[in-house]
Amino acid sequence: MSTTRVFVARLAGCTVFDPAGDRVGKVRDVLVVYRKNDPPRVVGLVVEIPGKRRVFVSIGRVTSISAGQVITTGLINVRRFQQRGGEVRVIAEMLGRKVIFHDGSGEATIEDVAIESQGPGDWSVNQYFVRRPKTSASPFARGITTFASWREIREKDDDGEAQSAERLIATYTDLKPADLANTMLDLPGERLLEVAGELSDDRLADALEEMPETSQIQILASLSDKRAADVLDHMQPDDAADLIGQMSEERGEQLLDLMEPEEAEDVRLLLSFAPDTAGGLMTTEPIILSADSTVAEALALVRKAELAPALGAAVCITLPPYEPPTGRYLGIVHFQKMLRYPPHERLGTIMDQSLEPLTTDSSAARVARTLASYDLVSVPVVDDNHRLVGMVTIDDVLDFLLPDDWRTQESDIPVRRSTSRFHHTPRNTNGTPREGR
Repeated sequence: MSTTRVFVARLAGCTVFDPAGDRVGKVRDVLVVYRKNDPPRVVGLVVEIPGKRRVFVSIGRVTSISAGQVITTGLINVRRFQQRGGEVRVIAEMLGRKVIFHDGSGEATIEDVAIESQGPGDWSVNQYFVRRPKTSASPFARGITTFASWREIREKDDDGEAQSAERLIATYTDLKPADLANTMLDLPGERLLEVAGELSDDRLADALEEMPETSQIQILASLSDKRAADVLDHMQPDDAADLIGQMSEERGEQLLDLMEPEEAEDVRLLLSFAPDTAGGLMTTEPIILSADSTVAEALALVRKAELAPALGAAVCITLPPYEPPTGRYLGIVHFQKMLRYPPHERLGTIMDQSLEPLTTDSSAARVARTLASYDLVSVPVVDDNHRLVGMVTIDDVLDFLLPDDWRTQESDIPVRRSTSRFHHTPRNTNGTPREGR
């Protein structure tokens, strides 16, 4: 039997099943429309189905809703969800809004919304769970919470958007970067920018790396120069270079000047290479150790949570110094091989010297062939003096091969035929445009 009342925030992430018990997707939001003399009516759910696509499921197709699962008739239109005029998403747009009590007792902030079933396919907003402003100056104090019916309150004209965005971000805590990016891109334009403004620098950087370039530029343009530079500092150097390469030369130089010197130096280096070469595709932050380092030392670096899986697949061995550009490149030790040896084994005795590194001017086609031919997820890149300058990973190559809008395409994705994913002008290491392009 269906639950007659459920709080929307508890529905977020709940699994949606068809009548046979097969998993359809996950609930991401509840869609309502306001009415003049009646409580807001639920019109459907926003459900994320396999492939990260978000679709609309009419409330008429829902046979049961509870805090743990949702059962549907199994008939779902898989067209990508598009919000219509008059529709409001509870999680994305209502949570965090300021409301005023009709009895004059003050204002409060919506923290959750309860919806109630009036019959098959008929759900409406029943109650609001709200928090009043705190009355103590103590940083640990919190306002009193209470329930209010839709008749007892009205929404303020100024919605308190910063606080609203803060509340919304709380529901995104456990999302992976790619899911966070997709969730943000589903928000209305102004709401998207408000949420971006409230996210921490590192969290926003992670999300930006998973977004199309047009969305990256839109969000970065809404930030102050200082905040934009801080976010770029937290991005992978190759992703930051791609993004700066889409901007005007003047804007790019302003941000590079505001970035941390070491981060800016890496980005300038990447911008100096043609975009369809190994130098333009690589990241400048591989794991680098000496031949005398041990398997235990290498595994300690590989297991760092913030390290991208593709970069953790191998350790590069060089002569000192051990920051790109390093001393002479010696070889590579694959993660799987390290697992076969005792912790005290020296890396120099087990490194692979047969894999020829790529040079910075190696074509993107050669990079792809090398990864495919040797079943690799990463390959080292050296300069003319055989010094290690970076590593190209499989995700860099896929980003290059796929069309610019692959993240938002609904159909099968063709391999791109163009020769360049990027549109930036290659620059010298001092930031000036490079001649010849």
